[in-house]
Amino acid sequence: MKYTTSLRPWVSRRIEKIGTADLVIGIPCYNNQSTIEHVVKCVSDGLHIHYPDKRSLIMISDGGSTDDTRDVAQTLTVYPFIEKIVQIYRGDPGKGSALRSIFEAASFLEVKACAVIDSDLRSITSAWVPALIQPVLEGNFHFVAPLYTRYKYDGTITNTIVYNLTRALFGRRIRQPIGGDFGLSGELARYYSSHGEWDSDIARFGIDIWMTLTPIVRKLPICQSYLGTKIHDVKDPGESLGPMFRQVIFTLFLLMDRYYEFWSGIGPSDPVPIFGEPGYGEPDAFAIDTSRMIRIYKEGFAHFGVFWQQVLRPENYDLLKRLSQMSEDEFYLSTEVWSKIVYDYSATFHAWERHRRQLVDTMSPLYYARVASFVSKTQDMTNEEAEEVIEDQAQQFEVLKPYLLEGWARRSLPGPDQSF
Repeated sequence: MKYTTSLRPWVSRRIEKIGTADLVIGIPCYNNQSTIEHVVKCVSDGLHIHYPDKRSLIMISDGGSTDDTRDVAQTLTVYPFIEKIVQIYRGDPGKGSALRSIFEAASFLEVKACAVIDSDLRSITSAWVPALIQPVLEGNFHFVAPLYTRYKYDGTITNTIVYNLTRALFGRRIRQPIGGDFGLSGELARYYSSHGEWDSDIARFGIDIWMTLTPIVRKLPICQSYLGTKIHDVKDPGESLGPMFRQVIFTLFLLMDRYYEFWSGIGPSDPVPIFGEPGYGEPDAFAIDTSRMIRIYKEGFAHFGVFWQQVLRPENYDLLKRLSQMSEDEFYLSTEVWSKIVYDYSATFHAWERHRRQLVDTMSPLYYARVASFVSKTQDMTNEEAEEVIEDQAQQFEVLKPYLLEGWARRSLPGPDQSF
């Protein structure tokens, strides 16, 4: 069922009664009873300390939690003159639908600025509120991306694919393009509200990259803001890939296809202004099972090898074949070959009109191979040293952009010439 709004009728009436506001802080949540109290308290403190003269709303948008997330949020007391709404959004399950309700509220209230903060955070402080809001209010930026200190194996989809493509294609060095915590202008919130693709995969896990690329393509001023250490509910990427990989990568490839005319002429990337000071806390480490990821890759080659031969250029496929026969000690997928594989897949995605989701699904064993290789290379490195490896990888994606453009053009040819 398609909805014209994600707001419940009683929420719409409540927002109409509020009338106008200066700030909206949105908190999308689902089964976060262990962290929601801390997040709401920090947001309330941040608004009270830094914006006591502003009319503010804390909008908690829940996806139908089966634990006590909503009950906990509902009973929390916030500072006077700060409004709080807790609702189950209407629409497809996923973060995008949760954010839709936040943007709709911000749009109706004609806010000056809006921020979105994840509900599973353990390291958030009240200082996150001005870090995300102040560049909008004083710097005239329309979009504020987060900068965190993170454990070297946290955010592997970002580190392995999303950061590289955002930087190499769209020309902006946004380190956390799907970080989950953003600041934005009221104008951009209104644009999101009216232009969002709320019935697509974007309404699930693809929303963050769509939010990040939209102001870049619209050529709006963007920046990044230090938020310190990010500690949240993390899992071994070899254990918890689930639908997130498919929906994030599908959305990113879809936006690449849509915005080809924009990114195809962009040269070397530019840095993005940064506000604040880096955090010095040490993020929590967690175990990661590389043996399982290598096993998934080898099983993937057995299942998809013939298919990969059609998607990838011969030299890349030949290396993958050799990789499938290597021991764990020898196993390593290089940055250069990984970059070419991602580009081969995106060019194939562009050429295909059907079965695109299945195409992206066959990419996940390759992703595991690259993550296992990154872990192998960086296991004895500090977080800072591992970050240098990630930066080198992003630079490799930039260097190989002509490879993508050539492959994209070849895949666009009619008939058998479109194959590699």
